[in-house]
Amino acid sequence: MLVLASSSTIRAALLERAGVPLTVDPARVDEAAVKAALLAEAAPARDIADALAALKAQKVSGRHPGALVLGADQVLVADGRLFDKPQDQDDARDQLQALRGRRHQLLSAAVIACDGAPVWRHVGTADMEMRDFSDAFLEDYILRHGDGLTATVGCYKLEEDGPQLFSRIAGDYFSILGLPLLQVLSFLRTRGLLGE
Repeated sequence: MLVLASSSTIRAALLERAGVPLTVDPARVDEAAVKAALLAEAAPARDIADALAALKAQKVSGRHPGALVLGADQVLVADGRLFDKPQDQDDARDQLQALRGRRHQLLSAAVIACDGAPVWRHVGTADMEMRDFSDAFLEDYILRHGDGLTATVGCYKLEEDGPQLFSRIAGDYFSILGLPLLQVLSFLRTRGLLGE
């Protein structure tokens, strides 16, 4: 059985729909402090996503001896600026306005740990371009989703009506949702958690 070190309902749903037996045990880490420390060292966005995913997996792994523990994290970067999950609807509006009409990169890291040590890792990348939507569209989008927008970096939900925000998307759909699922499944097969 896989342990998911995340409270993300979409990550759990992706794994469950793919037939992965799992239990959920969210990691509690100070993501802001870790990001700040890595940014102070000029770490690239990819390394930040990977470090956060690894920290979550390793922390929860200590509570589940012998189990495979999956940690995941997403980082959005546009023109060198790192975006976090919005704190509220006003913050979501600011993020969407900043991304509107621009390209950005979404990095989705996954790390699997066993007995406190990483045994597998992958970072999926998506290149995305938001269309130059109107202010009226933006306000309607925020009204429809409300505080649900605070659950995702970038404030979009591709599993719902989020595709309306974009003019171009290049990358793995599952990584955009928060987990490089195909790569995770491939690794789990090598460990016998899934059928060949």
